[in-house]
Amino acid sequence: MRIPHTRIPSLPLASACAAVLLTVAALSAGAASASPPSLREGTVGAAELLAKVTSCTRISQGEYRTDEETPATVPVCGADGAVFWKADMDIDCDGQRTARCNENTDPWFQPDTAFHQSDGRPLRSDTLPYVVVPSISETWNYPGAGIGGGGVVAVIHGGRVQYAVVGDTGPKRIIGEASYATAEALGIDPDPATGGTDAEVTYILFPHSRVSPIEDHDAAIALGDRLAREFVRGD
Repeated sequence: MRIPHTRIPSLPLASACAAVLLTVAALSAGAASASPPSLREGTVGAAELLAKVTSCTRISQGEYRTDEETPATVPVCGADGAVFWKADMDIDCDGQRTARCNENTDPWFQPDTAFHQSDGRPLRSDTLPYVVVPSISETWNYPGAGIGGGGVVAVIHGGRVQYAVVGDTGPKRIIGEASYATAEALGIDPDPATGGTDAEVTYILFPHSRVSPIEDHDAAIALGDRLAREFVRGD
């Protein structure tokens, strides 16, 4: 924390010492409250997960683009107990209208998501970490790989691990998209119009998993952590 230069009036020695101690305590408390968020959720670190996805056995029929104007270079890969890809991250701000996700903040806003909350409403992008999977096509049929709404995903970027759920579907030719809340938790600019990152993000999906209700993020962490530990150990 940078401390601004402030002129302090003279005090008796005892009072001055007490004031200094109080100032240090206040600064320490402020530094603690401003400390960065945890670099991972659960007990499995980013390096452990990334070590399991260093090579790709392609399960998609072709490759995906990360954006409409980029070449198709991203395969969907299979591993023992997981499906994964490495792409960029675009921001999905669809679903429930909020102050941060609406037609004014997001030029591509849609008031719905492919999968819904337990009360039938669309998901809320700015509070629920979720990942977007490409819509079914000749390139890849995600249900055929055991992937469905509410499935658990470990999203890794910058040494951080964030658990999310499969919450929406996107274009048939493009991959690499997650909710506002996912990006924010990973330290990525979540602005739907200008945010996201071109840096590598790893998405590890655990087939045949399901969080219920889909909006229960604590349940996603608990299930994701268990499946991640099994994946890392090779169980």
